[in-house]
Amino acid sequence: MTYIAKPRLHHPSLTRNRVGYTRRDYEGKVSTLCAGCGHDSISAAIIQACFELDIEPHRVAKLSGIGCSSKTPDYFLGASHGFNTVHGRMPSVLTGAALANRDLLYLGVSGDGDSASIGLGQFAHALRRSVRMVYIVENNGVYGLTKGQFSATADRGSKSKKGVENTDNPLDLVSLALQLGATYIARGFSGDKTQLVPLLKGAIGHGGAAFIDVVSPCVAFNNHAGSTRSYDHVRAHNEAVGRIDFIDLAKEVVAEPAAGDVLELPQADGSVLRLRKLHADYDPTDRRAAMNLVHQLAAAGEIATGLLYVDPVPHDLHAALNTVADPLNALPDAQLCPGAQVLARINADLR
Repeated sequence: MTYIAKPRLHHPSLTRNRVGYTRRDYEGKVSTLCAGCGHDSISAAIIQACFELDIEPHRVAKLSGIGCSSKTPDYFLGASHGFNTVHGRMPSVLTGAALANRDLLYLGVSGDGDSASIGLGQFAHALRRSVRMVYIVENNGVYGLTKGQFSATADRGSKSKKGVENTDNPLDLVSLALQLGATYIARGFSGDKTQLVPLLKGAIGHGGAAFIDVVSPCVAFNNHAGSTRSYDHVRAHNEAVGRIDFIDLAKEVVAEPAAGDVLELPQADGSVLRLRKLHADYDPTDRRAAMNLVHQLAAAGEIATGLLYVDPVPHDLHAALNTVADPLNALPDAQLCPGAQVLARINADLR
């Protein structure tokens, strides 16, 4: 087996961001996925988003489950914290980590098999509890590691590489996220980096449960004629509901759009999302309208992409639980274990 490693030395002329890192500092190991895999394009988009946002890699915790998608955290942010969980259990591990240390940025990377099948319950509870995170599903409609069986997100009528037609109804994770109460919901396409990078940057700056479903064709098992997750099909049926320009408040804003063309949404980190609406009557802050739009486009065979919903005033699990401002893992023993008398008083209140 041949092992390929990236050189540790960086060219001295590489551009550095405001915290002193080059784009190379946000990379990981050499990918072992199939050449042309859409997942690698998503990794590249994450790298670009973090570099442009001046995020210190050691402030990021990336978690994943099992599957082709869950291998990808090894290919970006090599200097970040990482945890590869068991199949479908990434959301609960991420929830525990986020409660223990609220100072880190949490990236949960999963796939349609990992989140829409064995991990569906964990996906649902993490979103309904408003865990502050960026939950990314790399969605290709197949089980790539086990040779191309249909996943739960595969469209009814879609054909496998061997010509077998899927007879099951699909799960739409975007629709579920809208129903469960996620406060930032988007869908991207791995073949459209221009759209995907701003969606990721907006999710990173959001103050609640951010979910991005990324259609990512499997070049080995789901990129053929008859598949509704192939590059050609997605490009032909992609209906973008909006184009986002991410504006960093530390930089000069020079755009002067006409009144009514752009909706500005301040985010928790002080940044601003600028949504250029392609549908004049579409309001991304209207959850019900977003659900209707997704279903209307799906009925017409279209895929809704872009920022579909955002809550201008997001909340997270820490606010719901009224936890202390300091990370729990940094609290001294005296605060974590206040003694038998305090425990007795708490128990008395529960009787």
